[in-house]
Amino acid sequence: MVILGIDPGIALVGWGVLNSENGKTRVVDFGCIKTTSDMKTEDRLRSVFLQLDEIIKKYKPGAMAVEELFWNTNQKTGIIVAEARGVILLAAKLNGVEIFEYTPLQVKQAVVGYGRAEKRQVIAMVTSLLGLREAPKPDDTADALAIALCHAQTGSSRLREFFNKPTTMRGKLR
Repeated sequence: MVILGIDPGIALVGWGVLNSENGKTRVVDFGCIKTTSDMKTEDRLRSVFLQLDEIIKKYKPGAMAVEELFWNTNQKTGIIVAEARGVILLAAKLNGVEIFEYTPLQVKQAVVGYGRAEKRQVIAMVTSLLGLREAPKPDDTADALAIALCHAQTGSSRLREFFNKPTTMRGKLR
């Protein structure tokens, strides 16, 4: 399965494409969508949408793994990032890509084995697990690859199926 990992943002949107088959995961491509602060917000959002739409059309992912927002103290920045996340989700939906969301804690747990890992530990593990010669730059790109790795390692788990079923269905694994 082709997995597109996304680290949402407005100035930088990290993205990483992995191919995960038969327990083996390899990097297909990765990069960063950039917008500048001198652009109007609506132009930045349009740019994120159009560039991500191109990436989706090029790599045809079967799943998009997106990091859930972590609210910091700057609400204005948080709102703009939430708007960018909205166009990211819209691009996936319009292209028929199934969306999976992960918290930063879930990503760190899946990639490093410790939910409170530091950024440098996540980057080191992404670099090692994917057999990259050097750490992906900028950090947003490494984060996107970590999110895709998280989905590759947990997305097909029977436990994920179990916990995503309605409450009345819990208690029975098929």
